[in-house]
Amino acid sequence: MRRFLPQTDVMSNPTQLLGVSNAIVDVLAHVDDEFLQQIGAEPGSMTLIDKDRAKEIYGMMGPATEMSGGSVANTVAGFANLGGSAAYIGKVRDDQLGRIFNHDMQALGVDIRLPRASDGAPTARSHVLITEDGQRTMQTYLGACLELGLADITGETIGVPRAVLLEGYVWDIAEGPALARKAVEIARRNGTAVALSLSDSFCVERHRDSFAEFVRDGVDIVIADEDEINALLGTTAFDDTLEALDAYDNLFAMTRSARGSVIVHGDDRIVQPAANVEEVVDTTGAGDAWCAGFLFGWVNEKPLHICAQFGTHCATQVIQQLGARIEPGLLDEFESD
Repeated sequence: MRRFLPQTDVMSNPTQLLGVSNAIVDVLAHVDDEFLQQIGAEPGSMTLIDKDRAKEIYGMMGPATEMSGGSVANTVAGFANLGGSAAYIGKVRDDQLGRIFNHDMQALGVDIRLPRASDGAPTARSHVLITEDGQRTMQTYLGACLELGLADITGETIGVPRAVLLEGYVWDIAEGPALARKAVEIARRNGTAVALSLSDSFCVERHRDSFAEFVRDGVDIVIADEDEINALLGTTAFDDTLEALDAYDNLFAMTRSARGSVIVHGDDRIVQPAANVEEVVDTTGAGDAWCAGFLFGWVNEKPLHICAQFGTHCATQVIQQLGARIEPGLLDEFESD
């Protein structure tokens, strides 16, 4: 079984979690169905758009809320709000949205490890269009985040955190797989654990062979939902997935929506039920929040069943609100089962 190195002294190693991912600004606005028809967007869809289209849609939108986003960035922000010490590597331009992204993260206490780029593509943004029924339609321009490269991953930018969290979407960047492996090499030298969030089942399908090799050779912790882990292992039934995991020595933390979560590490199998919720407002970011709670427990050396409870508690709060942000200090008075 893979061994995790003990946590180093917090005074010499203040950073607990470092995220590496696509840096995206969420631009949230309430719209009507007519607006979606006007821009030709299918309700509930996510569409990739180019720079000119992004500028056009932004100009058509009414009042909007702009905040840092992206899967791992949400997790890092949530981790910081729980009281954890966090840092982040992602590429933004020195433009209005790039400044918003950095300011938003830094206001939460997150240490931004890269300067804003003075040239290149504009900062990535996802226009999140929310209709009256709460449904979200996203028009996303990837922009500067696709320019994250090997030169951005150094011993100085990685540092010596307790864990590095990589995002599966990084594999869509030209130098993504190479920079992920470079991050692992640096982490290994420093005794840092490596976690991988699989991000999306379609992302896994695109890069399955590379992910599979990376999981076997470079990752300590795999965080995924049921569809993502099934896509990685080529299974359809979750029982078959659990059987397939017998061949791995990684720690797998898997969410199953209303069926809760399952933690697998060697012979250990931990099943955490989902919490009862009267009304689900918005499931966007629930997995990111679960990841934040789980890793907050893990870096603070809590038992795995407590880590799973932390994750569930955070996800439960997020699905009862609009937006993916975890309330500051949510776990301060948490009582485990």
